[in-house]
Amino acid sequence: MLLRAYGIARSLVMYYGVPGKHRRARRLYGEFIGPGDVAFDIGAHVGGRVRVWRGLGVRVVAVEPQPDCLRVLRLLYGRDDGTAIVPEAVGAEPGHARLAVSSATPTVSSMSPGWISSVASDRSFARVRWDESVEVEVTTLDDLIARHGVPAFCKIDVEGFEADVLRGLTRPVPALSFEYVPSAHDAGLEVLRIVERLGAEAGGYVYNYSPVETMRLASERWLDAATLEKRLERIRPRGRSGDVYARLKR
Repeated sequence: MLLRAYGIARSLVMYYGVPGKHRRARRLYGEFIGPGDVAFDIGAHVGGRVRVWRGLGVRVVAVEPQPDCLRVLRLLYGRDDGTAIVPEAVGAEPGHARLAVSSATPTVSSMSPGWISSVASDRSFARVRWDESVEVEVTTLDDLIARHGVPAFCKIDVEGFEADVLRGLTRPVPALSFEYVPSAHDAGLEVLRIVERLGAEAGGYVYNYSPVETMRLASERWLDAATLEKRLERIRPRGRSGDVYARLKR
C-alpha cells in the first residue's frame, strides 16, 4: 500500500508540480485542439493532459485501466461534465487482458510483455519492477469513436501497446501522438508504419518529435515518415524517449 501511494504521489508531482510545464503544454496542444473539439487521452494516468486540454476548452475522453490512477482521475475530474472517464484499456479488439503494474512507477505499467522485455535492459528502467498484475476490460478506438465522436487529437501512451491500440482504428484521425522509447525502437517503427497506412487514404501524415515531457517540438518543420525514421535512428544511441506527433497534411 505504501509503495502504491508513493508511486501515485510521484506521478502527481511529475505531471502537476513542474513549473512552466503546464504553460508549455498549452502552447503545444493548442496547435492541434481548441474549444469544442474532442480529444482522446489513451493512457490518461493521473490526468496531466486532461488538465491542459480542459483549459483549452476541449471535451476530453480520459481512458485509463489502472485502479489507483482511476481513483485520482475521478477525484479530480469526476464532477467535470467536459471529461468522460473510461475505466478500460484500449486494444485491437474488445475483450479482457492482463495489465502488468509497477506499483512504484505506475507510468510504466504495460500490457505488452515484449515491450517489458525490451526495456528491462535499459539503464533508465533498472529499478523498475512490475510487481502486480490486474485483469482489465479492453475496448477499441473505433468503439470509443462510436461513443464519443471523432477526436481532433488522440494521445496514445500505453507503454509498448501502441500498435495494438492503433489496430483497433479503421479510419484516420486529424492528429495523434504516440510514445517512442529507444530501447524498443522496432516497436516504435511498427507504430509509425501503422499510422502511415491509416493516413494514406486521407492524403498522408506529417510528423514531429518532442523529447520526453519537454512539451516542445524538436523540428522547426514537419517531416515525412522516412525523415522522421532517420531522426529517430540518430537520437537512438542517446537513449532519450519522447513522443511522436502526427497530423494530416493540410
